[in-house]
Amino acid sequence: MGKIAAFFDIDGTLYRDSLMVEHFKKLIKYDIIDQKAWFTHARDTFMDWDKRQGNYDDYLLEICDLYVDSIIGLDKTCIDFTSDQVIRLKSDRVYKYTRSRIKWHLDNGHIVIFISGSPNFLVGKMAKKYNATDFVGSNYVFENNVFNGKVIPMWDSISKNNAIDEFVAKYDLDLSRSYAYGDTNGDINMLRRVGNPIAINPTKELVTHIGSDPIISKTTQIIVERKDIVYSLNASVDLLDI
Repeated sequence: MGKIAAFFDIDGTLYRDSLMVEHFKKLIKYDIIDQKAWFTHARDTFMDWDKRQGNYDDYLLEICDLYVDSIIGLDKTCIDFTSDQVIRLKSDRVYKYTRSRIKWHLDNGHIVIFISGSPNFLVGKMAKKYNATDFVGSNYVFENNVFNGKVIPMWDSISKNNAIDEFVAKYDLDLSRSYAYGDTNGDINMLRRVGNPIAINPTKELVTHIGSDPIISKTTQIIVERKDIVYSLNASVDLLDI
């Protein structure tokens, strides 16, 4: 019998925002990149989402494109310094429910794995802070310690699915007894693969996807954390189309 694992997305599932966006802001704050990248393009996209007038997945993908373009040519020393600042100042800004679940899994001897679309240099630091067994993030490629603009993504469901296959082989995992935690459509395959899928503060797109899936609609637990209360719902929750 294989081992039990718990797969955690980070942005929106553990961390209450996006590590990539926090890093973007830190790079601007320290005058490492030009703030025009944010104020000319990213601000409007962010404001649309902040006013709940845009799609969360579209918002993150657009911000990601701007982020990648903005850091081309940056030295890894700058990346590491600002990444450390993000973790030092922001890494405690997590959901209570998810933090408690990580502790529960570790206390029970489960393999805890972080899978995130955020840059691997941020995901690795977050994994270390929360004692995760292993991790994988989007791989930002450096040549001679300089970012060359190439990214091997981990934000889509296919990439996460392939990563799970590698972890299954590496740790001899039993997915039927394992857990997965996610919040967007990029996590749908991760939720499908395990016997215990949990959607945390899911987007409308993910809830709709879960509800239409004959398998995971019966097994997925939906968790919503607001203020200091955690709500547990089933996948048949009604959505208001406003």
